[in-house]
Amino acid sequence: MTITENTPAAPADNGVNVEALLGARQAMTDTPEAAQFVWKATSEWVNGTHTQVSIEEFFGAGADQSHVKTFVSDVDHPPVFAAEDNGITPVEYLLVGLAGCLTAGIASVAQNRGIQLRSVTATLSGDMDLAGILGIDPDVRNGYSGIEVGFAIDADASREDIEALVAQSQKRSAVYDALTNPTPVKVEVR
Repeated sequence: MTITENTPAAPADNGVNVEALLGARQAMTDTPEAAQFVWKATSEWVNGTHTQVSIEEFFGAGADQSHVKTFVSDVDHPPVFAAEDNGITPVEYLLVGLAGCLTAGIASVAQNRGIQLRSVTATLSGDMDLAGILGIDPDVRNGYSGIEVGFAIDADASREDIEALVAQSQKRSAVYDALTNPTPVKVEVR
């Protein structure tokens, strides 16, 4: 972590439009139903363990919404699982989501607090015993037994201010919340 004690001469520019973000927050405070969002994904099996997942539409701010383009992600498993490695594994996408959510939060909070970021790097690792998912040991959980996230942040701020950025990002992260609190998931055949 690189820390520079001096205060930046110009306002921070981390690429986050805080004014618009705070405006959206106020609009959703004034109209709570606008804060109700439904995120959507559609997957299509390709072959073997290869699946393509598309993200385009969602509901929020009281209306149907669309991304500016459709995002397609390939999901697969590596050859060690007798697969063709056409994409990252589903559990790696979980790490992608956590890294992206926490890092976006750090940038947003830094911008709001006038802290200029020069770089933010997250390193994540998740421990998993495959004896559960492969049905070898029914007492081993199928998912991660733990995830570690480490940040290297270069910013015009004290260590305490940087730690506060990370703490606030963690406090407000939707993905961190979904991973650390039970989230009801309903699976059905339609």
